Amino acid sequence: EMFANRLKKNLRLMGKWVKKEGIECYRLYDADMPEYAVAVDIYKDWVHVQEYAAPKSIDEDKAHQRLLEALEVIPGVLGIPEKQVVFKRRERQSGKRQYEKLEQSGDMLEVKEGQCRLLVNLRDYLDTGLFLDHRKMRLRIATEAQGKDVLNLFCYTGTATVHAAVGGAASTTSVDLSNTYLGWARKNLLLNGMVDRKHRLEQTDCVEWLKQEKRQYDLIFMDPPTFSNSKRMRDVFDIQEVHVELVNLAMARLRKGGVLYFSNNFRRFQLAEELEQKFNVEEITASTIDRDFQRRPGIHRCWSIKH
Repeated sequence: EMFANRLKKNLRLMGKWVKKEGIECYRLYDADMPEYAVAVDIYKDWVHVQEYAAPKSIDEDKAHQRLLEALEVIPGVLGIPEKQVVFKRRERQSGKRQYEKLEQSGDMLEVKEGQCRLLVNLRDYLDTGLFLDHRKMRLRIATEAQGKDVLNLFCYTGTATVHAAVGGAASTTSVDLSNTYLGWARKNLLLNGMVDRKHRLEQTDCVEWLKQEKRQYDLIFMDPPTFSNSKRMRDVFDIQEVHVELVNLAMARLRKGGVLYFSNNFRRFQLAEELEQKFNVEEITASTIDRDFQRRPGIHRCWSIKH
């Protein structure tokens, strides 16, 4: 009852906003009540529910009971068939587990964001292929990309690249270590009619690639993982440790007058003082968090870095 009422209230509060903005994918509920520790995301006419590990203070059986209750009321309250509600347990991810396959369904759902069409997969991985908390950042990139050479590092499924391309970028380059995600990025580009040579995809370690790269870019987006121990990387990657080198390497590829948007979701992250002394750095986190994520302001942090 409590949970159903909160969902209805959130629907009322957000309904007008998502209609007005033409938003198809958004977070409706984010552990608003600690007893119901789930995130409920709407993807068009599907629902993606992730369980958060319950706080230590909450009895496990009780937490499980409430979870079942929550799953029971979601279809009715949202008017979405039960078979279109996808549920995932989410414990603290360590490195590799983050991107492991859960299923092999291969089911892709096409959604709209801004002027772009994007493919999400609600079943096969912990993440869906679209980080909803970065919506505002992607839309910002779309408005700034016109005529620019854009570089997307740790590009994942290339959603920010698609926004840049559709926004009229002169060229885009997307770099990621994962073949799976680059293949997905390619499909996202194709879906938006972006087939020409000016949209490059590079499957490699971003740090190594930056060391070799000679070209210059006007707009760089870099949203690295907090840590990764992929077999293909030489060392374990830890964002707090490597961010100074990463930002310096990226800035070496940035044209005068250009901007690097650097983002990450490590809650205890501290941007190194030396970067603030060397470059023109501004934290823009508040302007990159949309209405549906304001309950969880620590979901990511973002900086604009210029020469």
